[in-house]
Amino acid sequence: MKLKLFALTLLWCCATTFSQDYFPENDGVKSKNNNYMAFTNAKIYVTPTQILEKGTLLIQNGKVVEVGTSISIPKNAVIENLEGKSVYPSFIDAYSAFGVEKPKRAPGRGRASQYEATREGFYWNDHIMPENEAISKFKFDNKKAGELRKAGFGVVNSHIQDGIARGTGVLVALNSSGSDGDRILEDQSAQYFSFSKSIAKRQSYPTSLMGATALLRQLHYDLDWYAKGNVSTKDRSLEALIENKGLPQIFTAGSNGNIMRADKIGDQFGIQYAILGGGDEYQYISAVKNTNAKLIIPINFPKAYDVSNPYSADYVNLSDMRHWNLAPTNPKILEDNGVQFSLTTHELKSPSNFKAMLIKAIAHGLSKTKALEALTTVPASILGKSSMIGTLQSGRQANFLITSGDIFDKSTTLYENWVQGTKNVINNKNQKDIRGNYDLTAGGQSYKMSITGEISKPKVEIKKDTTKLKSKIDYATDWLNFSITSEDGKIYRMTSLVSKNSDNLNGKLILPSGKESSFTANKTSSFEAAVRKKTKEKGAPELVTMTYPNIGYGNISKPKQETLIFKNATVWTGETILENTDVIVKNGKISKVGKDLSGGSAKEIDATGKHLTAGVIDEHSHIGALAINEAGHNSTAEVKMEDVVDPRDIDLYRNLAGGVTTIQLLHGSANPIGGRSAVLRLKWGEGVDGLLFPNMPKFIKFALGENVKQSNWQSFSRFPQTRMGVEQVFINYFQRAKEYDSNKKSGKAYRYDEEMETLAEILNGERYISCHSYVQSEINMLMKVADQFNFKINTFTHILEGYKVADKMAEHGVGGSTFSDWWAYKYEVKDAIPHNAAIMASQGVTVAINSDDAEMSRRLNQEAGKTIKYGGVSEIEAWKMVTLNPAKLLHIDDRVGTIEVGKDADLVLWSDYPMSVYAKAEKTIIEGAVYFDLEKDKVQRETIQKERNKLITLMLNEKDGGAKMQGPRQNKKARFECDTL
Repeated sequence: MKLKLFALTLLWCCATTFSQDYFPENDGVKSKNNNYMAFTNAKIYVTPTQILEKGTLLIQNGKVVEVGTSISIPKNAVIENLEGKSVYPSFIDAYSAFGVEKPKRAPGRGRASQYEATREGFYWNDHIMPENEAISKFKFDNKKAGELRKAGFGVVNSHIQDGIARGTGVLVALNSSGSDGDRILEDQSAQYFSFSKSIAKRQSYPTSLMGATALLRQLHYDLDWYAKGNVSTKDRSLEALIENKGLPQIFTAGSNGNIMRADKIGDQFGIQYAILGGGDEYQYISAVKNTNAKLIIPINFPKAYDVSNPYSADYVNLSDMRHWNLAPTNPKILEDNGVQFSLTTHELKSPSNFKAMLIKAIAHGLSKTKALEALTTVPASILGKSSMIGTLQSGRQANFLITSGDIFDKSTTLYENWVQGTKNVINNKNQKDIRGNYDLTAGGQSYKMSITGEISKPKVEIKKDTTKLKSKIDYATDWLNFSITSEDGKIYRMTSLVSKNSDNLNGKLILPSGKESSFTANKTSSFEAAVRKKTKEKGAPELVTMTYPNIGYGNISKPKQETLIFKNATVWTGETILENTDVIVKNGKISKVGKDLSGGSAKEIDATGKHLTAGVIDEHSHIGALAINEAGHNSTAEVKMEDVVDPRDIDLYRNLAGGVTTIQLLHGSANPIGGRSAVLRLKWGEGVDGLLFPNMPKFIKFALGENVKQSNWQSFSRFPQTRMGVEQVFINYFQRAKEYDSNKKSGKAYRYDEEMETLAEILNGERYISCHSYVQSEINMLMKVADQFNFKINTFTHILEGYKVADKMAEHGVGGSTFSDWWAYKYEVKDAIPHNAAIMASQGVTVAINSDDAEMSRRLNQEAGKTIKYGGVSEIEAWKMVTLNPAKLLHIDDRVGTIEVGKDADLVLWSDYPMSVYAKAEKTIIEGAVYFDLEKDKVQRETIQKERNKLITLMLNEKDGGAKMQGPRQNKKARFECDTL
């Protein structure tokens, strides 16, 4: 009777807490309950680091009044004794889509692209929607709220997960008893950004990650211009950005690389984003730490691959296997490196999976204190709501969990989740815990029975000897019903009233014949003991070693500069060939070149019978990138290839194996004016910044021909559609850039435009053009446009009709970077000849041989040799075409391209004559550090096989242990070419 009265009192308390004073009452007498609730004798986690033994939590009207060990409890308080139980702050998810309907994908329009925005009075790009408000689309979802509460969450921060600028979020308490007036804690909780376009909009731009990055930069420039009152019309998107400027700024990155990209934008414009990660931060932890960003980390650790079929197992690459093994260490590594982070249910199939993933992270080293911080105080801090939620300090919302013990223990039961002072029962704390192992005797037979799962929803497994039998169980209001189906299909049904005073079970047995009998089940071990035993037997997780980058041929440690002496090499200096010559490398530079040199303590490399050359340089490459084309506009001078460098691309390593040390990473040829280039040194194992050539010259990709007028993919909605139109694009953009630059130099206020800034750099001789070209008429056309605006084209790349206009190229001062012997692979190449390079060189053009192909790029030494066959150039001049000449075209010949004292030690030691098909790069060196070693490569191949076998064994063990698996799949990175969209 007392229990019923208590429940009625509590129900009345909760029902009256959430009515406003000024609301009329028409269904009864209006009153207000000011009673207190006092929870006594509990272990209370006031904060993750302030823990009270036998403490008291006092709440009233949905808030914490007081917490301590010697609290004076008011007379009008309902007291609940929680002896032996624990109280924690409810969890907070800072990144959610709760209650917000996912936008519907816009219908397709085939190949016809939409280039203009569909809205008026907003920003010019439909994917910029900061005016969106999640509160306007919010609808409380009681079912999902229950699922989240069951996982321990009391508050979620939700937003519309669509678009690049996504608008504002809504902070919601998961209180099903109140109304939105009670549960909406903040209707403008944060402002959100991402690199992903809206699925509900069809505007073409941006089509790439680098386009999205450039769009965000320009958005902030335009915001500044608009905020200073320089625009006469109203832009509701920019108005919203101004209004939301003081909110927490949250950026959806989703990977370690995108974390750095987002932070770079933030640094440029004075914004410190909180950033949603991708669970792979451990791979570049130093760079992640250097962002100083608070992170929101998903813990959707990948399932093991089902590799039981050895043929299917070959589809799974080592990188994915490693990530399965190492991903659960990600939270620990973040903690060890002092990175502040919160945890989120984002990307989990269901919140019910959250606890298992969290326990897995703890088993892999995450401390329980840090785990609690990541679910309470850190998300509260990210949202700027530390004075409202996240702890059980006085004045905070009464959002708390009541558990049977340590909340991060697998055997612990969550009894109740109180939200805003409202009780939500997860498991009845007065219901006896019957979980554990039993010796069951029924119908003259003996069985082993194991009861697991949740207290109120247990699972049962019953075995006869080693045979698992079909069984069912139901447990409610102290009555237990379960059944066994024997191997011959007979069903035994059992019923028992669970005793409060005994751990054993006994009761009625209904035999298959219908006769009644009895059963007994004697408890042999508790659920907690069984869990502890299983955990102990499993032991610490077995982890593989991470490498830089974290794929098969990565380095255990990053290569470092060495002092080296090459003895008795055939040295190709770039201007001559020296026999039996020594070269000393020191401090990353070529220190000495000569005979019989003394290297002192230098590491000696016997180069007798071998050839030492400068590193190969590829003037036109598309390796090491996450995207190649931004095809959303006919000019994309605002985009930068350095924004999409991929330091994990295995083709970087393969190029090193072919003697390549430097490449120009070029934009593709989807538009007449493409994006800005990145000159990369192939320092395998470095991050993006470590790959960028120091103080690299400024380049941009232009393009002519079929690709830019889109005749190859039958798209007719974008200008230009003809080669004549291409010329007008150039003239128009350069005229606009000229006017922009003139206005800028006048000292007047001007709107900063990244695209115009880039083109103005060309006009001012500060940026060089590499132009994709084939047909002589267009080659002539662009040189004339350049003459019209008083600048020079730097390089025509491909230039397969260069032999027709070589004299004019030489007169203009433009170089040619061509293929050795590609021809007739499309219509505009029909006049190409393999003598092209030699003819251009004969007319005084600086000629390089390039690849434009991930496979060819690692055989450029052989491509150079073809120019000897086709055109009869000398071996020195042929070799220059892949070393000194591309260095000249890239304006880095003062640093690389030849073997000269004082130049950077970018070298290759070849096993044979360097242009021979038999030559192998034995060592590839960049700035005095060995980035490829043929002998090391052979060892790595064996190491990789051993590691694969080890990981396959671990995955098979996972399957044998009953873990859910994922099917094997091939995760193969696409290779890019000029026209890849």
